[in-house]
Amino acid sequence: MHADDRLAAITTRIAHAAKLARRRASDVTLIAVSKTHGAEAIVPLLEAGQRHFGENRVQEAAAKWPALREQFPDVTLHLIGQLQSNKAADAVALADVIHAVDRPSLVGALGRAMDAQDRRLPCFVQVNIGEEPQKGGCAIDDLPALLAEARQADLPVAGLMCIPPVGVDAAPYFALLAKLAREEGLTGLSMGMSDDFETAVMIGATHVRIGSALFGARTQPEAAA
Repeated sequence: MHADDRLAAITTRIAHAAKLARRRASDVTLIAVSKTHGAEAIVPLLEAGQRHFGENRVQEAAAKWPALREQFPDVTLHLIGQLQSNKAADAVALADVIHAVDRPSLVGALGRAMDAQDRRLPCFVQVNIGEEPQKGGCAIDDLPALLAEARQADLPVAGLMCIPPVGVDAAPYFALLAKLAREEGLTGLSMGMSDDFETAVMIGATHVRIGSALFGARTQPEAAA
């Protein structure tokens, strides 16, 4: 299947899930997760009209996207992976949206970087929704305090983000994230990936992060941003 066919199939599935939930498909942003994939895999999606892309690592994004943006300047680049505080300035310079704000030290680093560059990027606060020690994200109980710190640092908080546990029904975790967002007065929900994005859309996702369903299997190992 060609890139434009895969993109059309995913877009159709998003629209169907949104219709079932009595939502507008236009309220769901499809982020094509291009981590580990080179320009030769990305350009066909760009040519098919896809404009939101997600990268895990600052270094990888910096190697690929400046050249691609010369051809396609209207791209929105999302950093979706764990971000090291010492990469905050690079992230603010390169990205348009940051999805994994998960600790006070990163809030502080991003706030300083945004002040220095006079650039405010929408940020999602990542919640460790399954309370998994190996995963990033702030603890559920720590969310109000972290959001307060983010607002104090003048980070534009767009919403919440999560990665539910693997191998179990994601719906309860998505529903919990949606509940937490409502309680905090947030409307953005970055949740849902290739295996569960339709469920996420039906529960209220505003951003779904889809990699393998668009690009196929990963070609390189992941690393921290």
